[in-house]
Amino acid sequence: MKRFLFVVCVILSVVGGTAWGWWSGGHNILTRAAIQALPDEVPAFFRDGERMIAHCSYDPDISKNRGAPHVSNAEHPEHYLDIELLEGKPLPKNRYEFTQLCTELGIKPDKVGFVPYAVAEWTERLAVALAEHRKWPNNSFIQSKCLVYAGFIAHYAQDMCQPLHLTIHFDGWKQADGSVLHKGIHEKTDALIEYLELDPSALAKDQEIQPLDDLMPGIVEEFHAGHSLLKRVYELGDKLPSYGDKDWERVPEVVDFATERAREATHFTAVLYLTAWELSSKIKLEGWLDRAKDDGETTQ
Repeated sequence: MKRFLFVVCVILSVVGGTAWGWWSGGHNILTRAAIQALPDEVPAFFRDGERMIAHCSYDPDISKNRGAPHVSNAEHPEHYLDIELLEGKPLPKNRYEFTQLCTELGIKPDKVGFVPYAVAEWTERLAVALAEHRKWPNNSFIQSKCLVYAGFIAHYAQDMCQPLHLTIHFDGWKQADGSVLHKGIHEKTDALIEYLELDPSALAKDQEIQPLDDLMPGIVEEFHAGHSLLKRVYELGDKLPSYGDKDWERVPEVVDFATERAREATHFTAVLYLTAWELSSKIKLEGWLDRAKDDGETTQ
């Protein structure tokens, strides 16, 4: 355990003030739970790909590496959106309308964040790949691609279910006297799912998964529902455990909050997967695309 905590401290010192999402173990738990919650109408290869999808759910955080400065710079704002900076303006329907709004408000888009748009874009990428799967159901390349895309969806969707990713108060609430209330709360909250060792099968149990009627409005609704829990997170501030604290006595309110957020993250991720599958039935692929010819007979 001491060695593990040392490694965590080194990582945190390297990334500086980076706002991480649920820790990697948390994304693993949530992603596996989401796959287990899926109805049978989702293709078997996808449901059988639970471990691969969970593996890929780590990748957005792994990409935030100083050794890869271009992708790191692009990746950081994909994980959050500080809604207060929009001064009450509604979230636009796509990334470029959002950047235009930021320009009008005199703020840099990457300082506000893009997480709802990352969720929408990766869900539609998966929908296109699943449309390919419908046409070439035995193509292993397409199947692999779907699992990778699903990992990215999982990460961003689950980050969006962590209320501190949706606010300027992401790691402490600045007071009138200049002090900061609950500095360090972000790391404690991110660690909860992993710390409590929540069970994927329990999180998946009794989930009712239905596709979104309209993708972006559904994502925006989920965003605001998460943001509404900000006060609750700060009310729990003094009760949250520090990761690795073996002496922490379980606080029912904290466990209930973590379980509720974990079940909602499981639900939202699974809903996006089913939505992508439904959308794929309506996508018409370009006439020039011939995976059977280009990929070879071994994948057919």
